Amino acid sequence: MKRILIVGSGDIARRMIPRLAKSCRVHALVRNPEYCNALRNLGAIPVMGDLDDRKSLSRISSNADSVLHLAPPEQQGSIDARTRNLLAVLSGTVRKLVYVSTSGVYGDCGGEEVSETRPLRSTSMRSRLRADAERQIRAWARRNGAHACILRVPGIYAKDRLPIERLKQGMPCIVDNEDSYTNHIHADDLAGIIIAALNHGSPCRIYHASDDSGLRMGQYFDMVADAFGLPRPPRLPRLEVKNAVSPMMYSFMSESRRLSNLRMKRELKIRLIYPTVADFLAG
Repeated sequence: MKRILIVGSGDIARRMIPRLAKSCRVHALVRNPEYCNALRNLGAIPVMGDLDDRKSLSRISSNADSVLHLAPPEQQGSIDARTRNLLAVLSGTVRKLVYVSTSGVYGDCGGEEVSETRPLRSTSMRSRLRADAERQIRAWARRNGAHACILRVPGIYAKDRLPIERLKQGMPCIVDNEDSYTNHIHADDLAGIIIAALNHGSPCRIYHASDDSGLRMGQYFDMVADAFGLPRPPRLPRLEVKNAVSPMMYSFMSESRRLSNLRMKRELKIRLIYPTVADFLAG
């Protein structure tokens, strides 16, 4: 039976585990023992360890043939130390690794359509650390003759991952003619894409895990507001929005790109449950 180790046992992992456990032996790295019973109930075997403490990871070295790395980096420094610690303890039995990165590694693309071959231009610390993790993983795969696959993921949404509180607070969006393009993927679709990358992804290949929506950010908030009977957010010029929101929020709002998902659909054989945000909200 195939042995899979999930690193980063959050929402997306919990959506994957029941599907994987039908045919695989699934281990899930966890640092908080309070989560162990929930993971067991889903079908995973909890493995205690902390990515910030390499010594605590020694027990995972022989637990898997494949690794699904969903853990975010610590938000400081220039090197993703968590990925470095993980790769240092993986044994030669690990032949496949799927890493969940971010589309933020491209930075602002001025609304252009973006393919997986576009050069990286990370501007925020969080995206620079993700780009560093990608470099580490590709180097590890080359050294070990392993099969690594990277998914660049945009904004994840689900029934419990919608900007309801932001809409209730009346936070502004940018006027349409100055607004940024944003990209989305439903959490259930992302779980399926990760499993497909494990089964069908090509070695050292990058895929965009994105849907077909092609929305500007304000359009997305308007759609959610309409679906839940909330007021649409006020629209302001870009400069006024910059002064009205936090620097981190504005960094997110200021990056504009449209991800191509053709490679994902063609090579990973993906049929999305929710091809667009509108399809989900219609339900």
